[in-house]
Amino acid sequence: MMQQKRNIQIIEWEDLDKRKFYSLGVFMTMTTRAAVYPFTLIRTRLQVQKGKSLYNGTFDAFWKILKAEGTRGLYRGFMVNTFTLISGQAYITTYELVRKHVSCYSSSNTVKSLVAGGVASLVAQSITVPIDVVSQQLMVQGQGCQLTRFKLKSKMVMATSKHKVTFGQTRDIVVQIFHADGFRGFYRGYVASLLTYIPNSAVWWPFYHFYAEQLSRLAPVDCPHLLLQAVAGPMAAATASTLTNPMDVVRARVQVEGRSSVMETFKQLLAEEGMWGLTKGLSARIISSMPTSVMIVIGYETLKRLSLRPELVDSRHW
Repeated sequence: MMQQKRNIQIIEWEDLDKRKFYSLGVFMTMTTRAAVYPFTLIRTRLQVQKGKSLYNGTFDAFWKILKAEGTRGLYRGFMVNTFTLISGQAYITTYELVRKHVSCYSSSNTVKSLVAGGVASLVAQSITVPIDVVSQQLMVQGQGCQLTRFKLKSKMVMATSKHKVTFGQTRDIVVQIFHADGFRGFYRGYVASLLTYIPNSAVWWPFYHFYAEQLSRLAPVDCPHLLLQAVAGPMAAATASTLTNPMDVVRARVQVEGRSSVMETFKQLLAEEGMWGLTKGLSARIISSMPTSVMIVIGYETLKRLSLRPELVDSRHW
């Protein structure tokens, strides 16, 4: 009985009320992104700067941006980035459906999580990359404007435009990217993104379940499952972020600087900044990914429980 009680129960796709799942999921994802976005912006600026030309680290960047650009500076590109809500829902749906499919061939939770996480990331990145390309160009404006090929028009030019411009800065960047690189410019760094986020996602889920299982064995019997999962999430995030950060640095440089070769970018990064260059933005990435993981785990697990089909509510105990 004790062992049965300590097992972490996993709610599968077929147990969910899909209407509740999607409506609550959008709110959860939006809240999470808003909370951690400043550190996503800081991570991008740290990764694309040469050496320590602008910032000495995560917190130095935070205070310099806040002082020079205000709170709005920490949220540059946020409105564009919210369109990744679409990819977020695609990710969750793909993850759950692939888990269900893989369960026909394997009962191993690690195998199901590894395969589902990788496939879900592939689908999500196909939607996310164009949004990331634009939002990252907006992120490095302000103090980091010398880091990119594209520059925003001055406020005076925008104000004297004959037509009222909606999403003026975003439109300005989109036009510049299209003129410089055509449609392919919006998928610049697509391969680098896949090489970053497929392994990241594929690693995160197995580590999350592994840490949750280990914690459940060490914790007191009456310790809430949700608390164990909330601790396992950040541990998995820190592990996955550390393992995949080198490729994330390469991805950011390819997309922001307009490079075309992942290998050439990697070689140049090593030649200019050594092995240290592969750790750039890691602390900001961990800082943003850990609370994200807590919110995702608590929110996602709670979301799934709230989305249980009515006839299954009494059969699940937490």
